[in-house]
Amino acid sequence: MPANLTQQYKKAEDNYRRAQTPEEELKWLQIMLAEMPKHKGTDHLQAKLKTQISDTKKEIESQRSGAKKSGGGRSFKIPRQGAGTAVIIGGPNAGKSRLLTSLTRATPEVAPYPFTTQQPQPGMMQWEDVFVQLIDTPPITPDFLEPYILGYVRAAELVLLMVDLASDDGIEQVQDVVNRLNATKTRLSTESTLDEEDVGLSFTRTFLIANKIDAEGASERLELLHELCPLPYEEFRISAEDVATLEPLRNAVYEAMEVIRVYTKAPSKKEADMDRPFTPKRGSTLVELAEMIHKDYARSLKYGRVWGAAVHDGTPMKGDYVLNDKDIVEIHA
Repeated sequence: MPANLTQQYKKAEDNYRRAQTPEEELKWLQIMLAEMPKHKGTDHLQAKLKTQISDTKKEIESQRSGAKKSGGGRSFKIPRQGAGTAVIIGGPNAGKSRLLTSLTRATPEVAPYPFTTQQPQPGMMQWEDVFVQLIDTPPITPDFLEPYILGYVRAAELVLLMVDLASDDGIEQVQDVVNRLNATKTRLSTESTLDEEDVGLSFTRTFLIANKIDAEGASERLELLHELCPLPYEEFRISAEDVATLEPLRNAVYEAMEVIRVYTKAPSKKEADMDRPFTPKRGSTLVELAEMIHKDYARSLKYGRVWGAAVHDGTPMKGDYVLNDKDIVEIHA
């Protein structure tokens, strides 16, 4: 029997995958269970959710007990901003902070020695008239993984996995990062999804960033990487210090957010606000845009007048109208 999961359930599931902390995970797991249709077709999934809720409660209690014993714990909650989030991870001295500096206006400490980054550093990458949030993170090694990094990876639309092509240790380091994450329930993949059999197991879309491509011996090390540690992720060859090599990556990061730009216009004004577009996901509808603006608009939406490539200028459209990139919308509620 099919599960026939509701839109409310799917929305809660999406929020669960993007949770940064166990407390947030628990909140959305409980909502998922409440929203799930109760029939024989969902018995197995209900049992899985109940098990995951129990495991998450134990994790929260364990973290609290550990924090009390140690006098506190490291936790860095970074609010989501912009059209989406890409998290930069890698081994020591892979060039993560330099990449953040080159793509954003952030000013993390950058130095030619490992473990310069001690805590996460956000920055906003501009793409035309929108911004994407990038988060630089401390290095990952077989013996060192800040637990909060798992929350960032899980919540992100994209992971930028960096490999240092200037070092003979770069191949081993990137394999260490992948292996370290494979030992958890937060893993890298070619697409973002939750495991159908284990909702606690998440996968986040990943780009492989082959950094320092201009270094001596970089080409040979990249060939060795492909031979000894073949990874299935889309690959970008860059030098984080050479901005000219970063434009294909910048474009791909934005595309990976899977959003469109929608501009709004007040009924009382002749011109739309073209400086600050909303960035709903591709396939979003007019009523979903109204909810992004204000929840009351979604509840009281009558129609929206739309200017765009798919309609005649000013055409009145109902709430189920699927938005297109660069649409201009005038909400009537």
